[in-house]
Amino acid sequence: MSERVLIIDDDLSLRDSLALVLGAEGFSTTTAANADEALASVENYLPDVVFCDLRMPGRSGIELIPELRRKNPDATIVLMSAYGSKELALEAIRQGAYDYLAKPFQPSEALLTIRKARERERLRRQNQLLRREVERALGEHPIVAASESMLPVIQLLERAAEFKATVLLIGESGTGKEVLARTIHTQSPRRHESFVAVNCGAIPENLLESELFGHVRGAFTGADRARRGLVQEADNGSLFLDEIGELPFNLQVKLLRMLQEEEVRPLGDSKAHRVDVRIIAATSRDLEAEVRAGRFRDDLYYRLNVIRIDLPPLRERKQDIPLLADCFLAHFARSLGKSVRHISNAALQQFIAYSWPGNVRELQNAIERAVILCDGDTLTPKDLSSVLAPRLLAASATATFPSAEDYSLRRAREKFEADWIRNTLQFCEGNRTHAANLLQISYRSLLYKIVQYKIQI
Repeated sequence: MSERVLIIDDDLSLRDSLALVLGAEGFSTTTAANADEALASVENYLPDVVFCDLRMPGRSGIELIPELRRKNPDATIVLMSAYGSKELALEAIRQGAYDYLAKPFQPSEALLTIRKARERERLRRQNQLLRREVERALGEHPIVAASESMLPVIQLLERAAEFKATVLLIGESGTGKEVLARTIHTQSPRRHESFVAVNCGAIPENLLESELFGHVRGAFTGADRARRGLVQEADNGSLFLDEIGELPFNLQVKLLRMLQEEEVRPLGDSKAHRVDVRIIAATSRDLEAEVRAGRFRDDLYYRLNVIRIDLPPLRERKQDIPLLADCFLAHFARSLGKSVRHISNAALQQFIAYSWPGNVRELQNAIERAVILCDGDTLTPKDLSSVLAPRLLAASATATFPSAEDYSLRRAREKFEADWIRNTLQFCEGNRTHAANLLQISYRSLLYKIVQYKIQI
């Protein structure tokens, strides 16, 4: 998308010549002869750069700067004057100008000023992005995985990161789709540009179009100023569309057009703006079923489903639970100022035995609560009692009980013990020494029970 430049000067020849030079370099330009024209233009034009003369009929450039910044705080303002002085330059910068050009100046000086401003804006956006990332990273962690089911996910993710192709992440709620999306972005050539995330199901339908695509002043009631949408905010970077299955049908058409034409038209705008955005979409819905039901456009689905990555639920990657638990434990101990450093084997077994319907997010929340409740340096089953016990009881309420003729407590205990040992051995990939340590029994006792219960791995 070409950068927009507003030129404010009562000298018609200077306005036209500067607009001609900048237009030849690919900039979009508009001009104003005085402060009133400039302020009216800023409302709809939203310039990236403003060249403003110091002395004009009515308000001066110095007086105009604060109003320009109030209406368009992201614009870079450059003051121009034939009556230059060091004091004037300092005053202009104090009022919010980026630079000062003494007239007459060469076109190359104006272009150099814009290039410097562009680099400054890139660094400013990058710093803002980093600050947002730090804030959003609270409680989030990089991909932690050792299970076989996550191996193809990581391999596909690394391949997908190299290219601009659209990625569709499929998985249950809480499986870490946004973490994967951020990883794709940070491993891609766009890593130094913006990563913008939006939950399509969290914004009311009547506001979502404006949020995504922006609007001009007066586009609807309450639109008292123009606003860029998230698509333009993600220009040259990545846009993460979470819960894409919640996107209203009428907006699916507009998103498809944006993907095909690589341009966006804000609400009420007569012009389209070029954008270069990498789309990463995610959903917990079955989009193919949504297409068959007529709730999701098939052409948009095919456009999004270029590289599909299916995330397994946590219950299918139990090998990752100890790794994730240690990662979350370290994070929350540090952020909460607690001295908790370890998870006991018994507590870890409870984590492994639980099915985690809320997936990684539920595990994260459970460990945060357990760290808060823990009084020592090791998480024990006691610290998990208020975290997991109600969930385990709820799960057991729907469990299948033995038939009327088989209520033997001894048999139930033996079956539970056999299943527990079998699951532990599977978790340890058949390593009996490791399994015995987790079960807190001797190696010889484990061998005896394997024979007793005829356990095969």
